[in-house]
Amino acid sequence: MAQNESVDVVLVGAGIMSATLAVLLKELDPTLKLEVVEAMDSGAAESSNPWNNAGTGHAGLCELNYTPQAADGSIDIKKAVHINTQFEVSRQFWAYLSKKGSFGSPRAFINPVPHLSYVEGDKGISFLKKRFELLKQHHAFAEMEYTEDKEVMKEWMPLMMPGRPADQRIAATRVLKGTDVNFGALTNKLLKLLSTSQDAQVKYSKKVVGLRRNGSGWTVSIKDVNSGGSREVDARFVFLGAGGAALPLLQMSGIPESKGFGGFPVSGQWLRCDNPEIVKQHQAKVYSQAAVGAPPMSVPHLDTRVVDGKKSLLFGPYAGFTTKFLKHGSLMDLPLSVRMGNIGPMLAVARDNMDLTKYLVSEVMQSMEQRLESLRRFYPQAKAEDWRLEVAGQRVQIIKKDPKKGGILQFGTELVSAQDGSLAALLGASPGASVTVSIMLELIERCFPEQAKGAWAAKLKEIFPAREKTLANDAALYHKISADNDAALDLVESSPAKHYA
Repeated sequence: MAQNESVDVVLVGAGIMSATLAVLLKELDPTLKLEVVEAMDSGAAESSNPWNNAGTGHAGLCELNYTPQAADGSIDIKKAVHINTQFEVSRQFWAYLSKKGSFGSPRAFINPVPHLSYVEGDKGISFLKKRFELLKQHHAFAEMEYTEDKEVMKEWMPLMMPGRPADQRIAATRVLKGTDVNFGALTNKLLKLLSTSQDAQVKYSKKVVGLRRNGSGWTVSIKDVNSGGSREVDARFVFLGAGGAALPLLQMSGIPESKGFGGFPVSGQWLRCDNPEIVKQHQAKVYSQAAVGAPPMSVPHLDTRVVDGKKSLLFGPYAGFTTKFLKHGSLMDLPLSVRMGNIGPMLAVARDNMDLTKYLVSEVMQSMEQRLESLRRFYPQAKAEDWRLEVAGQRVQIIKKDPKKGGILQFGTELVSAQDGSLAALLGASPGASVTVSIMLELIERCFPEQAKGAWAAKLKEIFPAREKTLANDAALYHKISADNDAALDLVESSPAKHYA
């Protein structure tokens, strides 16, 4: 019997997560032999595809759900600060690769687009003003501006102002330094860079159909989607970065740490406009507040998108429901993910999230006219003929055990790893892509602790002069690192910031 091929690392899925981890590992140790396995026939075909996500460089600048308000009216900014510094860590990695000279123009994947928050009514305005006053005190948000002046808003978001009631009370904040990121283009740049490295392969139309322990590592069974042929690869470390498919693969591994996890798939849809006359009137990502019962990923926003050098507008997302874990997945994905170990948490989540269930049902039942009505809250003069429906990617929200409730639905991302560090999986969704680098650094520290503290330490310090906690606490260093990243990534402010009372 032929001996299995051996590699150091197998990464499942050719999206932003695997591509980032693979390139980072090769920077830290060029001798590593690694293989990326992807079921589709190209990279970034699922969640990393530019039309399958919002493309917001999530930095807490405009996302109101990152600054939750408690029942007593207090606002917590910790999550916004954390995500902001995580995004700055991502930018350090992209800047490092850009400075090396083999990564091409950064404008192919990142472009400056102001980030705005927009609210209506007394309650919304009170929240936004309090949020602004708290964030403004932190150096990461020092350039944020606030206004209730409609003339100023006509400058900031000209498409959104005509046709509003004269007595409507609205307010907005703006940060000019926001970005739009084409995570598909970024992923493919990383994969291209990887394919030029020695002992690194990216293999498409290959599906992982088996995972079993093999001493201190794993044997990965891989099936060719086209020919049906199969092969086995022995790996010291396996990363499951396959988006919604990561949960079934994690369950396949059988590691004790996988027990109790379930998944709840939420699909997304956008309204998209490519009419250049309309697109040129909106140069911003404008986020507002989510409807009651809506998941955080459904915060409504009207966005400038820059994909392959062409600008479009996206509005949404409109949530949907299907039992598929991937856009190109199977309707059996959800039923087949149910196990004895997770049925309790899944039933508890179903019991405790009736609002979410009702919300998803209402979203699925919406007509095009109802979707346009939601858009007209942002853009009162929107015409049906300028917009079309774009089906976005699947997001599998995490269900996990909870000692009090039995199970909770968790929005965000979670890294699950084997105790011996030989396997890790990434579950969950937003703000995943924007903070990929921080998550992969956490994975490296958890699964390769000796190397991270030893042989790789100097290189890590070279790539990442400052990590999240330091960036959050050291204003001078934050501004220096941010300015260095701006320069390396060809990002400049469109105009000097002004403060409007």
